[in-house]
Amino acid sequence: MAERKRVLITGGAGFLGSHLCDRFIAEDYHVIAMDNLITGDLKNIEHLFKLEQFEFYHHDVSKFVFVPGHLDYILHFASPASPIDYLRIPIQTLKVGSLGTHNLLGLAKEKKARILIASTSEVYGDPEVHPQIEEYWGNVNPVGPRGCYDEAKRFQEAITMAYHMHHGLETRIVRIFNTYGPRMRLNDGRVLPAFMSQALRGEELSIFGDGSQTRSFCYVDDLVEGIYRLLLSDYALPVNIGNPDEITIKQFAEEICQLTGVELKLGYQQLPENDPQKRRPDITKAKEILGWEPKISRSEGLEKTLIYFNEFLKVTSNNKEYIN
Repeated sequence: MAERKRVLITGGAGFLGSHLCDRFIAEDYHVIAMDNLITGDLKNIEHLFKLEQFEFYHHDVSKFVFVPGHLDYILHFASPASPIDYLRIPIQTLKVGSLGTHNLLGLAKEKKARILIASTSEVYGDPEVHPQIEEYWGNVNPVGPRGCYDEAKRFQEAITMAYHMHHGLETRIVRIFNTYGPRMRLNDGRVLPAFMSQALRGEELSIFGDGSQTRSFCYVDDLVEGIYRLLLSDYALPVNIGNPDEITIKQFAEEICQLTGVELKLGYQQLPENDPQKRRPDITKAKEILGWEPKISRSEGLEKTLIYFNEFLKVTSNNKEYIN
């Protein structure tokens, strides 16, 4: 029997990281999840602890990273990803994108492993090109409140390409657009969990600005499929992975209220500084190089997510932390 391939997934207890752990377990890999739990939650991966092909390391990748044994692949998903988190811990966000990425690239070089870096559509900033193509360099304010996240990801891409060009390291870069699904935190500040939790509690849905800004939402299973294909591809430059089905924030609020069966009540608030007005991926490269495009419609994905949130609220009905 052939030995299982080994993959290290940083941020493995987070929303996306935990779904990646599930996927690689399903593909019969030996999975090593690493997380400092600053935004991740062990509940996301507790169902894997009983498996002999799963390990968990409680560790901050901004510090020296050691993993015994060989590694075939590294997926670097350790980073706060929502404004409520990276505005609260901007220094840690910058460190995980810079020092953490440097540490993991060094580990990949030592282990002769292929490494996939999780970048983001936020590298495009408030874009002047729409939809966003990978060749667009972006419109980012490096000293604004979002700079800690945006520039951490831009540096992450730069150092990854430097390792690829200078050391010949096998690297992959995925630019992730808005993604949703089970295991999102209700209080993480992103659009979908905010709207869904507010609707389920009968509150006004918070609209920042006039609600005309757009987003494109991809269901997590589709995203994981795209990431998996990119990892196993031969393409080293960044690739957009997301759903190009674009919708305004106000229209999205209407969809959430219709889905949850509550009356539409909107509360308008000031638009945050440097908030992107448009967000839609051009996925031509993903289609041509990976043979990938999203399969799950927004209506189907939202129904799956609502089931998760309803179950979560039942379990936490006596615990009010989720509304903080």
